[in-house]
Amino acid sequence: MPRVSETRSMGTPAGELWEMIRDPHHLARWWPRVERVEGVRGALFTQVLRSSSGKLVRADFEVSEVDEAQMRIVWSQQIAGTPFAHVLSASYTELHVQPRLGGSAGAVTEVTLTLDHRPKSWFGGGAPVAYRSAAAGRLWTAGLGRLGSPLISRAAARTVKEALDGLQRLSA
Repeated sequence: MPRVSETRSMGTPAGELWEMIRDPHHLARWWPRVERVEGVRGALFTQVLRSSSGKLVRADFEVSEVDEAQMRIVWSQQIAGTPFAHVLSASYTELHVQPRLGGSAGAVTEVTLTLDHRPKSWFGGGAPVAYRSAAAGRLWTAGLGRLGSPLISRAAARTVKEALDGLQRLSA
């Protein structure tokens, strides 16, 4: 299960960063490849992303958790029926903003960004019919289901880094 997390110190007060992070309208300012955000209705929003080939791709999200006091937000990508369903069974993004006490000059806030991309297991979650014994099925799913994990992990790590770079640019 590819889960990537990174914490970065920022030079902007926690409250200012939190306001930017919790409002999906700001994602185009700092989230990688987001051209614009549309359809913000309550907890739902759509990112319009530009792929590496230049095509626009829509990704729908729902804010699933918000803790204003802890400045923590989690949003989940709506996977079913989208092109992402070929690779992912679930995708969660968590951001946590924390004021720093002490710390180095200019670093007043820490932002932790975690991406949890759960790859889709092959063959509908199990082995082909010919391999449906319990042991063979577990081996098949464990082996093939993990082939994509390193690729997904590298992409998630790149996204985390680029998103934090974007926030850092805005906080400079």
